[in-house]
Amino acid sequence: MSTKNSVLALLEKSRDSYLSGEEIAGALGVSRSAVWKAVGSLKTDGYEISAVKNRGYTLSIDSNILSIEGILPYLKTRDASNDIRVYEELESTNKTAKKLAVSGSGHGTVVIADCQTAGKGHRGKSFYSPPALGLYMSAIINPSLYSLPTIIDITRLSAAVTAKSITDVCGITPAIKPINDLFINDKKVCGILTEAVSDLESGAVDWAVVGIGVNVGGYGFSAELKNIATSLFFGSPKKNIRNRLAAEIINNLLYSTEPAFIQNMLSLYESLLIR
Repeated sequence: MSTKNSVLALLEKSRDSYLSGEEIAGALGVSRSAVWKAVGSLKTDGYEISAVKNRGYTLSIDSNILSIEGILPYLKTRDASNDIRVYEELESTNKTAKKLAVSGSGHGTVVIADCQTAGKGHRGKSFYSPPALGLYMSAIINPSLYSLPTIIDITRLSAAVTAKSITDVCGITPAIKPINDLFINDKKVCGILTEAVSDLESGAVDWAVVGIGVNVGGYGFSAELKNIATSLFFGSPKKNIRNRLAAEIINNLLYSTEPAFIQNMLSLYESLLIR
């Protein structure tokens, strides 16, 4: 890990509190000059870092940049960070995740993008994916770990997990429109696209890629979308919501495979359905 990323990891772990340059340098085994340069580079990247004499550096609680370092403090298992890839821009997180799956990446691999240029929705529809306002992520999962044989089952689980994660992090409970859309006040706030590779002889799903797109913040939608789409919050997301929400979805979808939890999620799915 570079000095810049190491400094960012420390600042993310201590959000809204101060770390002195001496503390950071000591923890990383680098010079204070290296810390100063790393902080300057992070500021250039857009991170909101304050420097106060005799106190040190602090990363604003509202800093809104997706990163592995920003997700890591909220993960149940730190080992998961080795399987997370965060990009500034992708054509489609599902497309990238499928390429990784074909090349051998396994269960728990997660692809996240700040924006998508060709986000994919259900039945070939596009998914509006502007920078800094949404959470666009795809995960490779092994269905056998959940004892869920069909794509529909996997999609139901993913929808319930995403709804629960939104509730736990944001305090907002969306409804579910069968089988793969989450709604707030009769408008779509999240879409889920599940794609899979099956064994031709048995029909069993070998692996699945679950794509999740959440409109976290927004400043209003286009005339085409304003009557059908909404976001969790108005304006730019605050309080590190995107990193926290990404971590919570990863925790629940990839690292909570106990049968009782799966059954609870499928029951939650039924209770949130728009009928």
